[in-house]
Amino acid sequence: MAVANCKRPPALIDGARVLAWAWSDKPFGFVKKGYEKPGVAIYGLAIVQYHADAKVYRLSCDMHWECVADFDYDSVEQAQMELPQQYACAEVQ
Repeated sequence: MAVANCKRPPALIDGARVLAWAWSDKPFGFVKKGYEKPGVAIYGLAIVQYHADAKVYRLSCDMHWECVADFDYDSVEQAQMELPQQYACAEVQ
């Protein structure tokens, strides 16, 4: 993906500072919310940290960088290594 096509996240998402991120112009995957079909398309992944929190969080975001789902980790490296299989639909280049 060309850098010009990347949609940069805001500096803060849900009040947490963005440490690392990835964007795809094709969805990484989908997150079901209730009975929605096929679910919410995930275009952005962000690793964030809240002020005074030792944990980091991987946020799965829609095309507007709105958080759809999150998961906590002990480190940025762990968050990067443990991406769910559901996000194998597209790769960031």
